[in-house]
Amino acid sequence: MNFKKIASFCAFLLLTTALFAQDTKYHLLIGTYTAPGKSEGIYVYDFDTENATTTYKSKVVIGSPSYFAVTKDRKYVYAVSEDRSNNISALSFDAKTGDLKLLNSVSSGSGGPTYISVDAKGKYVFAGNYGGGTLTAVPINPDGTLGQDIQDIKHEGKSIAKNKPFVHSAVVSPDNKYVITADLGTDKMNIYSFDAKKRPNALTPAAQAFVTLAPGAGPRHSTFHPNKKFYYAVTELDGSVNGFNYKKGKLTPIQTIKMAPDSYKGKPDGADIHVSADGKFLYASTRNVLNEITIYSVDQKTGMLTVAGRQPIGGKSSRTFDIDPSGNWMLVTSQGTNEILFFKRDQQNGMLTPTGQKIELDRPSFLKFVKMD
Repeated sequence: MNFKKIASFCAFLLLTTALFAQDTKYHLLIGTYTAPGKSEGIYVYDFDTENATTTYKSKVVIGSPSYFAVTKDRKYVYAVSEDRSNNISALSFDAKTGDLKLLNSVSSGSGGPTYISVDAKGKYVFAGNYGGGTLTAVPINPDGTLGQDIQDIKHEGKSIAKNKPFVHSAVVSPDNKYVITADLGTDKMNIYSFDAKKRPNALTPAAQAFVTLAPGAGPRHSTFHPNKKFYYAVTELDGSVNGFNYKKGKLTPIQTIKMAPDSYKGKPDGADIHVSADGKFLYASTRNVLNEITIYSVDQKTGMLTVAGRQPIGGKSSRTFDIDPSGNWMLVTSQGTNEILFFKRDQQNGMLTPTGQKIELDRPSFLKFVKMD
């Protein structure tokens, strides 16, 4: 019997098992609304993708970090404070321990920030100022802190539902050359060319400066398909998903599809939108009265959507949701009932099933999974 070979094989099995086990665990970061309320900032949990169990790890105290973005290298987190401070904050992040540490904060410009994104190279963050009706570009210094020389771009115009701009999100294109904003007040998707070398004016209107949605649509959040060719925006006011072909900073409309069933006559209140990592299904949520996830199958050649199912969320005022890296779970923030609700996801047909699991947390607003070192 060759004991050396047996020992080597056993060591290989132990190493493989350890690596596999590590891959099932992720950090789960949760942003919250603070005062008035019991929450204090961003909370960090361990999340095990095998059975969706969570363990509280730590928190960082910061005022109402309702939305945040994580850099590609996982070294930094950038958060907007949806409170009187109107701050954008830089935090260092330890991908091994999950610890967050505040580095610095800067003004969001005109104020009222509700959304933030970071470019792929970690050179700039972009904040959608809902209250101020502007897009703010903030440079990132080499040490991860935020620079003071911000660019604050004021949107102009109005639509039939609103009498001024309300910039609700700012998404960076997959090629890292453009930023697309959803302006709920003007019913426009505004497109900006991005060049980090042109600090402090890194953004300029693109050749196609905008696309206009239906009057009163109220675009809110948006996302790219994993193939980088399709782009989708969810509208808050008329509750629809708008699909586009994307190429080199240009959007070509391909479809507008309603989220609510035909029998529903109330306010749809479209909220969040995500595409599964395999690109087969798109999920769009409504909150308040309807409060459900609409599930769409995605035609991989055309990008066209077909309703595949609907899942009531439960809770109240479901602000955002996310799919875990394994693709097996969906977590939904329920701001009105102070909890995050868990759903089992069928990767074959896209359907969702409530598990009864939840995290109890005061006024959760946003969550994101981050790979653990």
